[in-house]
Amino acid sequence: MEKIGLDIVGLSYSQTQSGAYALVLAEQEGKRRLPIIIGGFEAQAIAIELEDMTPSRPLTHDLFKNFADSFQIKIQEVIIYNLVEGIFYAKLICEKAGEGKEIEIDTRTSDAVALAVRFKCPIYTYESILGNAGIVLDEDEEKESKGGEKKSIPVKEKKGIDSLGIKELKDKLQHAIDTENYEEASRLRDEINKRNEKNN
Repeated sequence: MEKIGLDIVGLSYSQTQSGAYALVLAEQEGKRRLPIIIGGFEAQAIAIELEDMTPSRPLTHDLFKNFADSFQIKIQEVIIYNLVEGIFYAKLICEKAGEGKEIEIDTRTSDAVALAVRFKCPIYTYESILGNAGIVLDEDEEKESKGGEKKSIPVKEKKGIDSLGIKELKDKLQHAIDTENYEEASRLRDEINKRNEKNN
């Protein structure tokens, strides 16, 4: 089966499930989007890596990366290979340096994506998955998506954030990182970036 490349284009609060997030993957050479509902922990793990944030201590996915690097194991690619009753199934295609032997490891899709962004490896799926679960954006949504940056992470802003100055925002951001509140850190980082763009 031919593999179809996917890019991460969005990560936001799920409108349908409380406490969950929607991870949106986009077909590289097409208009289809693959929305996947994931948990808060995995959403944080993906968001902090996409936003180049450095946690004060390694998260689980960072630990896995450090462990794999220590033993010269590389994740070559991630494949979302099945969809059963709304649940996506993924696997890691790994290789140990010097051995040239591929090993497949079954994983949750959310964990697979969190690792893919750390290993900078491609994410693939098959036509059968995109055909069943993919959605096509209408023209207005497509223009809006193309106007934005790839891998942007739309998140809700906290009330009162508009009234804070840049220095206060940066102080709060540092505190959020120090206390490992990455959801709050993500909101603050978005607000700082938005203001910096306005001033440029």
